[in-house]
Amino acid sequence: MPWVRLHGTKDYWGMAALLDETPEFHATINLVPSLLKQILAYTESGHEDTHLRVSRAAPDGLSREDLYFLMDNFFMVHPEYNIRPYRRYDELYRKRGLGVDPAERAAKRFSKRDLLDLQVWSNLVWFHPLAFERDPDLAEFRRKGKHYTQEEKKWLLDRQQALLAEVIPLHRRLQDRGQVELTTTPFYHPILPLLWDKRLARRAMPDVVLPKHLDGYAEDARKQVRKGVEFHKRLFGKAPKGMWPSEGSVCQEMIPALAESGIQWIATDEEILSCSTDGWVSRDANGYLRNPEMLYRPWRAEHRGKHVQMVFRDHAMSDQIGFHYQRYTADHAVDDLLGKVQAIAKATTGSQRLPLISIILDGENCWEYYPNAGVDFLRRLYREVIKHPSISPVRIGDHLKAHPAGDRLGQLFPGSWIAHNFGIWIGHDECNRAWDALWQTRCHLVQVSADKSKSREAIRRAWEELYIAEGSDWFWWFGDDHSSAQDTLFDRLFRSHLQNVYHALGETPPGALTRPISQGHPHGRIHSQPTGLLKIKVDGRRTYFEWVNAGRHEAGTGRGTMSLAEKGVLSDLYFGFDGDRLAVRLDTRGGPLVEVLQPDDVLRLVFLQPEGIELLVQQWTRHPPLTRLIRDGAPVNRSAVRAAADAILELTIPLGRLGATTDDPIHFYAQLVRDDKPIERIPAEGAIEATVPSADFELIMWQA
Repeated sequence: MPWVRLHGTKDYWGMAALLDETPEFHATINLVPSLLKQILAYTESGHEDTHLRVSRAAPDGLSREDLYFLMDNFFMVHPEYNIRPYRRYDELYRKRGLGVDPAERAAKRFSKRDLLDLQVWSNLVWFHPLAFERDPDLAEFRRKGKHYTQEEKKWLLDRQQALLAEVIPLHRRLQDRGQVELTTTPFYHPILPLLWDKRLARRAMPDVVLPKHLDGYAEDARKQVRKGVEFHKRLFGKAPKGMWPSEGSVCQEMIPALAESGIQWIATDEEILSCSTDGWVSRDANGYLRNPEMLYRPWRAEHRGKHVQMVFRDHAMSDQIGFHYQRYTADHAVDDLLGKVQAIAKATTGSQRLPLISIILDGENCWEYYPNAGVDFLRRLYREVIKHPSISPVRIGDHLKAHPAGDRLGQLFPGSWIAHNFGIWIGHDECNRAWDALWQTRCHLVQVSADKSKSREAIRRAWEELYIAEGSDWFWWFGDDHSSAQDTLFDRLFRSHLQNVYHALGETPPGALTRPISQGHPHGRIHSQPTGLLKIKVDGRRTYFEWVNAGRHEAGTGRGTMSLAEKGVLSDLYFGFDGDRLAVRLDTRGGPLVEVLQPDDVLRLVFLQPEGIELLVQQWTRHPPLTRLIRDGAPVNRSAVRAAADAILELTIPLGRLGATTDDPIHFYAQLVRDDKPIERIPAEGAIEATVPSADFELIMWQA
C-alpha cells in the first residue's frame, strides 16, 4: 500500500518543513520506528508498493489487472481539496464515475493520454504545498496540468523519492538545533497493555468477550520497546527520552520496561487521567473541566520501584485541530485556539505550577481536509505563538526538566486515547480470532526456539515476523469498528506474517492460516442500504415502522484512520425512497431535535450526484420549517419539498426536482451550520451513496 510514500512527501516532510521555516517554534514529534523502517526501504533499498509500480508503468504496458487497479485506487484522496481544484484531475474523476461504474466499464472511457495524466495527478496531489513554493520546476510542472509524457512522469516520481529521502535528515536537523524533541513508539506499534495481559481490557469493558487464550507476552512487549529505542538512537544519534505508546495505550505494569529502556516520560489522553483519579479530573456535560489545574501538569507513575513522568493531552483542543478547524478560516481558527489557551491560563491562575497544555494529534491525518493542506493555519499559529506575550511553545522534555512532576498517580488506568479502552483492538469475534492465531503461532515458535533445532538466523527471522504481527493496525481493521477498501488485503498480510514464521523455520504453515479471519461483514461501507420502499408520513415523529426498511448511517462509524472521539449533535441519518421521492430522516443526541438544535441553526443537504444541488432547512420553530432547494446557485421555485421537525427531522424531495430517475446515483451528505460555520457533517467523510430504485425494487429485494 502507498500510504508511507504518499504521506511522506506530503505530511511527514511538510510538517517538518513548516517548523524549519519558523525556528523559534518548539515542538515534539513522535516517529514510529516501523514507519521509519519503511521510509528507508523506499529510499535505500529500492522497494516499491503496487501503486508506485503501476504509476511507473507505461499506459500501453498495463496489464488488465493493473488497469483496473488504477481505476479503483488512483482517486483515493479527499475530492474537495485534492481533486476538484485541479481541472484535469477533476475531469478524470468525473470520467471514472466512482460509485456508478465498475472499473472494467470505466476503463473503456480512458485513452492512453488519460491514463498517463491520471498516473501523474494521483502522485502530484500528494506533494506538500511547500514543495511547490520552494521548487519552481515542480510548480511549473503542475501548471502544465495535462498531456504529460512518460519522461515527465518519471521526473515527478524521482522528485517524489528525493523528497522522501529528506524526511529523516530534516527531522534530525530540527532535533540537533534544539527546536524539536523527537520521541519514539514500541517498534511495530503494538498495544503494549494487551501484550502484557489481555485481561486488562476488562477494566474499561467489564463485559467484553476476550480471546480463548489470554497468556501475556511481557517479554515481547519489552523487546518492542527496546528495539524502538535502539533503532531511534541509531537514526538520530541520541536515545529518545519521551515516548508516545501506540495509540496512547498505557497500563501500570509497563512502567518498569519503559524506565529500564531509558524512557523518562510518556503521553496519553486526558480520559486516562480522569479514570486514574476516579473522575477528579473530568468534564461535565457541557465540556467544562473539573479541577483543570490537575490536567495541565505532569504526573508521576510508579511500579515496582521504577517510574516515568506522564502528560495528558487536552482531548477537546486536540480534536479541534484534528476534526473542526478545517471548516474555519485560518485566522478564525488560530484566534479561537489561542483564546482557549488564555482561558485555560485564567482557569488555572490559583495553581502554583506553570500550566502545560498538551495538544497531541496524528501528524498526517487531518491536513487532507484543510484548505491548502493546513499550511495557512499552521503558519499563522506558529507565528502568533512565538510573538505572544504569555504563551510559549515548548518541547515536553524541556518543560519536565524545569518543572518535574510533583503528583503521583495511585494506579494508572489501563486504556488508550480512544474512549479510554481497547475496544477497537480486542473483543470483536474477528479481533479475537486474530489474537488466537497469533497465540498459536507464538507457542510453536517458543517451542522451536527452545529445542535449538533451527539456526540462530532462522529463529531471529521468525521472531521478527511475529513482532510485526503484534502491531496494532492489523487488529484496527478487523471487526466492524473500521473498514476500508483494503480490508481483505490487511487480513491477508496479517496471516502472511504468521505464515512467514513457519517459512523462516523451513516448515509448512498450518492450513488454518490460509483461511480469512474476516467473516464478510460489509467492508468499506459506511452505511446500510434500503431494503424496501418507504411509506413516510412527514410529521417529525419517531415512528419505527416507517423507517424499518431505510438505509442508515450512524455518526462516529466512519472509515477514516482515526475515529472522531467526541460525539456531535447529529446521531443517525436514515434514507430511502418513497415512490418517486427521496426520503431523509435525521436524529439528534440528547433529546428531541427541535430542543437540541439552536433556533438559527441551518441544516444543509449537499448533493454530489446529481451535482450542484443543495437543500437548506432552517427556522425550526416554524411548522413546517423553512426549506429552500437550490440548483446551481439559484432557488428552485415550487420545489414540493416536504419537511417536519419535532423529535426528529423528516423530509422528502421529489426525484424530478433532483433530475434523477431509475438507476441514477444519489450521493449526498448533511451538514449542520451554526453562525455561518459548518460545525458537523454526517457522514464525517465520504457520502451517503444510493441508486434510484426501479418499480420492481421490492420484488427484487424480496427474492434476494
